[in-house]
Amino acid sequence: MSLTAVAGANLIASSLYDLGVRVIFGIVGIPVIEVADACIEKGIRFISFRNEQSASYAATAYGYLTGKPGVCLVVGGPGVLHAIAGIGNSTSNCFPLLLLGGSSESHQVYKGAFQELDQVSMLTPFTKFAGRPPSLSLLPSTIEKAYRLSYYGRPGATYVDLPADYIQGSVDRMETQPVYPASAAPKVMADASRVKKAAQLIRNAKLPLVIIGKGAAYGQAEGAIRELIDEKSIPFLPTPMGKGVVPDSSPLNFAAARSAILRTSDVILLLGGRLNWILHYGEPPKFRESVKIIQVDIASEEIGNNNSGNAEYGLVGDIELVVRQLSAELQDYKFSRVPKALMASREENFAASEKKANNAILPLTYQHCYRIIKDAIRATDTRAIFVSEGANAMDIARSAFDVEEPRQRLDAGTMATMGVGIGYAIAAAAACPDHLPVCIEGDSAFGFSAMELETATRSGLPMAIFVMNNNGVYHGVEPTAYSANSAKPLPSTALGFETRYDLIAEAVGGKGLIARTPEELKQAATTALTNGAVTVVNVIIDPGAKTKLEFGWLASTKKPASKL
Repeated sequence: MSLTAVAGANLIASSLYDLGVRVIFGIVGIPVIEVADACIEKGIRFISFRNEQSASYAATAYGYLTGKPGVCLVVGGPGVLHAIAGIGNSTSNCFPLLLLGGSSESHQVYKGAFQELDQVSMLTPFTKFAGRPPSLSLLPSTIEKAYRLSYYGRPGATYVDLPADYIQGSVDRMETQPVYPASAAPKVMADASRVKKAAQLIRNAKLPLVIIGKGAAYGQAEGAIRELIDEKSIPFLPTPMGKGVVPDSSPLNFAAARSAILRTSDVILLLGGRLNWILHYGEPPKFRESVKIIQVDIASEEIGNNNSGNAEYGLVGDIELVVRQLSAELQDYKFSRVPKALMASREENFAASEKKANNAILPLTYQHCYRIIKDAIRATDTRAIFVSEGANAMDIARSAFDVEEPRQRLDAGTMATMGVGIGYAIAAAAACPDHLPVCIEGDSAFGFSAMELETATRSGLPMAIFVMNNNGVYHGVEPTAYSANSAKPLPSTALGFETRYDLIAEAVGGKGLIARTPEELKQAATTALTNGAVTVVNVIIDPGAKTKLEFGWLASTKKPASKL
């Protein structure tokens, strides 16, 4: 080997390091062990998971939280197949992800090599870029391209294939192109004439509304959006992961009157959100029939989706810059006519929520549990990043926990993906070490990634995990249904009766607690938030056996029955 020769594994590691990568998620095996070890030697933290699916989810969340691609390293064949879950999550949520997958040696293609799979062809339809470097010398430039494309424009997933002979081979460094630190993605402003038109719509509105999507949080546009809303006194409504861009405590937050303000608003400024199922497609009866929607998005192809009649109002550009353009056009404007009926609706809904939250009945309810956890967070002065998944567990938690800062709430997202929770929490702990991930998990959702508790404990990443244990998917069944004398088989939604999820944490070196009463939960929550460990609180709640089996948010998108 010449004095300027470099091993393929080291070339990959130095390329990633030079781009600014400092954390990688994944699972090693042949042939990527050497890559992971080279990254560690270079100073990159490698967080080794128990399942590629969770590792890929963690990488997507890390990309969202940091604004730069999360990197995931897996073996070829089955490893890449498992990591496709992260590709889908990245694409649907527009989170930047770079997946690196090992593959069989390049000269063994089509011979049935070890874990051989045409991964580039398989992933091309679902990524912004998928490629194999033509040669080892071009590996750095291919990694740089994939990394850059992941977060330039609309964020998404990219993939680079790493053949075993590239990893184990060597090349003269003089034959490779240098890699430089990744720069910020270029930003563009919207067409000035369209901004003027949009501003005029807002000026003429009887009830304007700003809807804040997670794209606004990812774009770190909170400064501009807070100025617009505060200075112009425009009511706003955050989507689940748009919470905190403007503090939930703001008097202009109308999340507690969501249905009423959507039905009433005649002009809506949609920032970094899509008119999909989460926003009821922008259609009546949830939205006003004649509403005009000003959609702001970085991708021009998104403008007009499910809203073709309003495409002419769309603004394409970076959210922060576009919002500042609008603020300049609205310099002398201030809205101050929120209808009294809307204010009353917000107060009425808030009072109803408070009544449920304060109802200390047994078995415990979601609402009262969340009140206890919320009070414990406040009492311990915990800087929390909320992670939530499950159906009822997530849906009710969305409004139960206030979020005052952006990018401090992660959930199942656009794809409504169960199993993201612990991976997301690990990513949050790695990306934001001055915050504590607080996970609100349905018992079914927790089961998808429970073994990653071992990853978190081994990696020294503390988190507080509250498993809302109702013995089932959506809801459980009556305890008598588990009796050996029961004539009926358990329904498909049933899980084990009061499964001891807390003991899983104990088994992998964490802390496990169980709570059945308000007093037990209060003590357990305080411990989980302050002990600096990976802690699972197994919260035994009402199984809700007699409740209707339905995800409330999804049910609200259903059209009324036809009268024909």
